[in-house]
Amino acid sequence: LEILVTILNENDNSPMFAQPNITRDVAEDTKVGTAVVTREEVTATDADLDTIYYELSTTVQDTDSYFAIRGVNNPEIYLQKALDYDKFNSTTLLLYARDRPVTSPEPTNMATATITIIIKQSDTRAPWFLPCTQLHNDTSVCISSPYSGRVNISEMSMDPLLLEPGPIYAVDPDYTISDRIMYSIVGGNTDKVFSVDADTGNLTMNKIVTTPDSFLLQVMATQVSNIRKYSVATVEIKVINKSNFPPYFEKGVYNGTVFVGLPQRSFVYQAGDPSTPLVITAIDQDFPDV
Repeated sequence: LEILVTILNENDNSPMFAQPNITRDVAEDTKVGTAVVTREEVTATDADLDTIYYELSTTVQDTDSYFAIRGVNNPEIYLQKALDYDKFNSTTLLLYARDRPVTSPEPTNMATATITIIIKQSDTRAPWFLPCTQLHNDTSVCISSPYSGRVNISEMSMDPLLLEPGPIYAVDPDYTISDRIMYSIVGGNTDKVFSVDADTGNLTMNKIVTTPDSFLLQVMATQVSNIRKYSVATVEIKVINKSNFPPYFEKGVYNGTVFVGLPQRSFVYQAGDPSTPLVITAIDQDFPDV
């Protein structure tokens, strides 16, 4: 008697990942579409030889749209959306491997792989001159105001010039890189009257100014390790006559008279002379002809 026995495959094995835990560093400036975890690293095996179906999710809020898999049967993980280090610098992905489709009514075996993604900040932004104001609460953009100062005509200052709203100072906004900043004057420096310290940004005079014309300097801040990362700020230097004397009032006390019922902006008249408007004047000996 010949008996033919057919062994039926029972779905009694779960898929298995060779590496159930993976950590991967991803540069902030990685191009969209780039694979960050290869297919070979996250392909699961099944002793039952079933077709494996994959699904990817994330455990960190608001990071689910940045990474994806190539397809339901292709677990290669790629960058789907441009990264921003200021928004988040790490996330955890969960890759599920099933031996049945998600919608299948049949019993399903499943395995999970955990992929930890560490975002590494890239040198993506040019220096910021301080102080600056972030635009619409966006930490990636900071707008600075022009600097301003003044010098006395025909007078040489040996100290760094005092500027508003503060000294010339720039930083690398990619703060984990924090490249050193180098300063230089690239425009507006007629007759090379001024110079800027390459390391500190202090603005000093090389010679006296003999004309009342103002200077509109352009100061460039450059990253030492990447000269293509630079910013330019405007520094207005006004030339004024030296002030040796403070102004003073001609009188210590002024007396005036005002009439009841007058409308706003009516004149106040001199006390004792209701026909002559009260005039308050000051004198400055630096300007005797004014």
